[in-house]
Amino acid sequence: MKKLSARRRHPLAALVVLLFALAATGGLYAAFAPADKAQADTSSQSLAIQEGQKLYSVGCATCHGTSGKGTKTGPSLVGVGSAAVDFQVGTGRMPAQQQGPQIPEKKAIYNQAQVDQLAAYIASLGPGPVKPTSQQYSPDGADIANGGQLFRTNCSQCHNASGKGGALTEGKYAPSLENAPPKYIYEAMLTGPQNMPSFPDSTMPQKDKKDIIAYLGATDSDKAANPGGLELGGIGPVSEGLFGWVFGLGALIALAIWVATHTTKARKS
Repeated sequence: MKKLSARRRHPLAALVVLLFALAATGGLYAAFAPADKAQADTSSQSLAIQEGQKLYSVGCATCHGTSGKGTKTGPSLVGVGSAAVDFQVGTGRMPAQQQGPQIPEKKAIYNQAQVDQLAAYIASLGPGPVKPTSQQYSPDGADIANGGQLFRTNCSQCHNASGKGGALTEGKYAPSLENAPPKYIYEAMLTGPQNMPSFPDSTMPQKDKKDIIAYLGATDSDKAANPGGLELGGIGPVSEGLFGWVFGLGALIALAIWVATHTTKARKS
């Protein structure tokens, strides 16, 4: 007992116990951890990155550089994240056909699997906004009224109160949001493409983004039946005021001329 007690007081006794505990913990983890699934996930991700790098080299490196750090004709992609790639490539904006004030939406040239591979490669260059899941952008259970208030406060200045879009300066414009897929609306808010400001979760929580998506979906469903009559493009007081001035005031002027003409004829007779 005295020998055992003396060994416990040895300066290296605590270190030996710690090493033994670490070895035991590592052995138990190796025995019970789902190693096959983890290795499969890692292998699948690595394959996606490799395939994405091949696609990038063919379709993107000319403008964005071979390492994604940008050139004179294209910005750096380091840190843009998979969400930005899914939006830009999925909507056909990238690869761009030509330089201009704004890259328009067009038919996508990559399928979704290829877009995911490109996104995996770009995400590997640096951390950035992650592509959202369907639960994040699904409008189910969202507050449409709150979404309308948020949209009018943060978005209607450019996109119009009903999401019709509008002109900006120097040839730029805010695109129409009619029938826009919820995923791309969410990613646009998350990443702020081109002229649009970004609304990360720290600025606009996920719930608020869902509410805005639900509001836009509701306005899309209401456009078929417009209780106000002639829609006039749905761009508010500008078009309605112009309609009033051109047709309303024009009708009043025509009426005034008709009254004056008939009054003059009546006096002569």
